[in-house]
Amino acid sequence: MTASDYAPPRWLRNAHVQSVLGSSPLRRRRAEQRLAEAGARTESHLIETAGGVRLHGLHSLVPGARSRGLVLLLHGWEGSAESNYMRLTAAQLLARGFEVFRLNFRDHGDTHHLNEGLFHSNRIDEVVEAALEIARRFPHLPLSVAGYSLGGNFALRLALRAPQAGLDLVHVASVCPVLDPAQTMDSMEAGLPVYLWYFERKWRGSLARKRALFPALHDFDDRTLGLSMRPLTQWMVERHTDYGTLDRYFDGYSIARERLAALAVPVSILMAADDPVIPLAGFRELVLPPHARLEIAPWGGHCGFLENARLDGFAERWIGDRLAAFAAA
Repeated sequence: MTASDYAPPRWLRNAHVQSVLGSSPLRRRRAEQRLAEAGARTESHLIETAGGVRLHGLHSLVPGARSRGLVLLLHGWEGSAESNYMRLTAAQLLARGFEVFRLNFRDHGDTHHLNEGLFHSNRIDEVVEAALEIARRFPHLPLSVAGYSLGGNFALRLALRAPQAGLDLVHVASVCPVLDPAQTMDSMEAGLPVYLWYFERKWRGSLARKRALFPALHDFDDRTLGLSMRPLTQWMVERHTDYGTLDRYFDGYSIARERLAALAVPVSILMAADDPVIPLAGFRELVLPPHARLEIAPWGGHCGFLENARLDGFAERWIGDRLAAFAAA
């Protein structure tokens, strides 16, 4: 299965329709149904890293089924382990014989109480440590990773760090990953306002929840919460990171241009040419090793890739296909 196999009906070839329907309540019901049909048993896990960070995740398996391996799933910014695409991807992987671990990043899902410090996109160390702990808990299962959007960015950075960290990965699959955060910010500010509004609303809610839990540490006022995306990000960088400036912060988690050239883990990347959030131009400039594969579909929006009126997703099937092929090999 490749990006050329994705051919949605004409009414689904609008990037904004794809992006909005992908996170809609209609698809949420579909995701709940498909995951329930998988017949999996799901257990909650609390992961504590060497640095004292606590992250929550959900491990699912089909009782009695022989496992082909474990897949660590990483969600996008302000998503969670229960996001539509996470549940639907889990269902696909469970049907193909994999076990699945859906990890919540810090301050995502119902986890704001687990750590005092705020989430930011350069917190890759704790995700690497969490992956090592997950591999330790399931030592006999070959580990693969898949992620969407910012989770796709984390997945690719995890692949870069895996050899040095001693983390053995079979394959990494990434859908619409953030490559250059500065360009992504520019794209959202210049694009349809609904995307900036969506992420601002979600982030403000997350920050307000953090303030309520740790008022002595997070005593920012409502005027701060009312800032738009760029100044709010700059506020967070200056007060809650060691990066100092927005440019240095963005550069810290950029994987643009030649930064993926050192990949030692086989990876597959799926991108939509019409993604309204992440600029396509950056993917044309990527320098990738021979064992990395980039596929660009004409349609799909931002992490949508919907196939029909039932809102089934091509990206979930694509991830399942990629990881199953490498597991077989």
